[in-house]
Amino acid sequence: MSKYNIILINTHDTGRFISPYGYDAPTPHLMEFALNGITFRKCFSAAPTCSPSRAATLTGICPHKTGMQGLVNRGWQLFDNSRHLASFLRANGYETVLCGLQHEGKDWRNLGYTRSIGLDEHVEMDRVEWDIRNTERAVSYLSEDHERPFFLSVGFFGTHREYPESSGKINPDFLQVPAILPDCHEIRKDFADFYQSVSNVDTCFGRILNAIKARGREKDSIIIFTTDHGIAFPYMKCTLFDTGIGVSFIMDYPGNRLKGRACDALISQCDIFPTLCDLLEIEKPTWLEGVSFLPILNGEKKEVREEVFAEVTYHASYEPMRCIRTSRYKYIKLFYGNEPVPANIDDSPSKSFFVDNGMLDRKKETEMLFDLIYDPVERMNLAYKEEYQSVRESLDTALRMWMEKTEDPLLYSPIVPKPKGAQVNKPDCISPMFEDYIPAMDTDWQY
Repeated sequence: MSKYNIILINTHDTGRFISPYGYDAPTPHLMEFALNGITFRKCFSAAPTCSPSRAATLTGICPHKTGMQGLVNRGWQLFDNSRHLASFLRANGYETVLCGLQHEGKDWRNLGYTRSIGLDEHVEMDRVEWDIRNTERAVSYLSEDHERPFFLSVGFFGTHREYPESSGKINPDFLQVPAILPDCHEIRKDFADFYQSVSNVDTCFGRILNAIKARGREKDSIIIFTTDHGIAFPYMKCTLFDTGIGVSFIMDYPGNRLKGRACDALISQCDIFPTLCDLLEIEKPTWLEGVSFLPILNGEKKEVREEVFAEVTYHASYEPMRCIRTSRYKYIKLFYGNEPVPANIDDSPSKSFFVDNGMLDRKKETEMLFDLIYDPVERMNLAYKEEYQSVRESLDTALRMWMEKTEDPLLYSPIVPKPKGAQVNKPDCISPMFEDYIPAMDTDWQY
């Protein structure tokens, strides 16, 4: 067994909008890390919502099989906490330490962490300051001597909404917004505020990176930076477009043969757990669904999988959908209704702009197929074109086989029951902040 430490740094809602992915984002420390690590250009979240994504990453299992089909703060929980990476590593002799945010359980103690060194998640405090204070505690921990190998999970609140106001250094008049969003003042200003949030995260990350280097931790640690899903703008977070499931994933480790390089191999965040097992030379647990990408890191293979899968069941509201993505195609299937679900879009100036321009009158398409070579922004639906039917049928079959293998409850009913007491906004509720909920004890609500 290798005695490497693991340092996992996770953000909210960042997608790939940082400088290592080619964006003019104020993230010099993340760029420094990428130049010394390996940057995966095609890593995808198992879900474009917070708790389901993190649960999949930290168990190596798809969200619907972990039990985390909605948000932990709204009533969902893991079926088996012992499958969490912290529990697994603790059972293998690691000190497991949480600093800051986690989104996989109501109580961090149940997940297998030895201790928490960060501020309480529920403390009333400016969230930028909260991230700074937790960074100070992570830096202090990294500066200490440790008798055992450790797993340190650092969870930032940034870049979750609400964003801090952008400083004078970020001028919205000269920003390029993501290609799927209209270029107008309201959205440029909103995106400038996002850049302010990501700049704050980068500053905190830089302090942690400096602490790692000061103690030579890069020589005995696996270091990972990632996020849970896409940014909190319309047509991004809580969608199965690449802008919803595409995530940053940069790592470094002792003996890294791909330092300073980018990798185009298709991987899922579910693959992180089994890869860590291989790097640590620990026998992989039987429950893992992910695929180790160690052969890519070792230069033995260029690819370890042909497709990835992702899902949404609940976020603020019920909106069940599944997708399969290959290197060339994306197939998305909606399983209940085609009306817009506005509470699943975080409140923002960008959302208001779209609502004011008729977004809620636009019905969704229940099947979507995209050729990602000719349509990388996924706006030309080919699902109903005759010449693409063989592709659609092949992907539909592969998606169904995955759903059968993972015992997806959507195979048996278009309505997946919510846990008793869970908070779920009604389908036509305009905002996730409104307490317009389905009755708390009703598990059979007809959406």
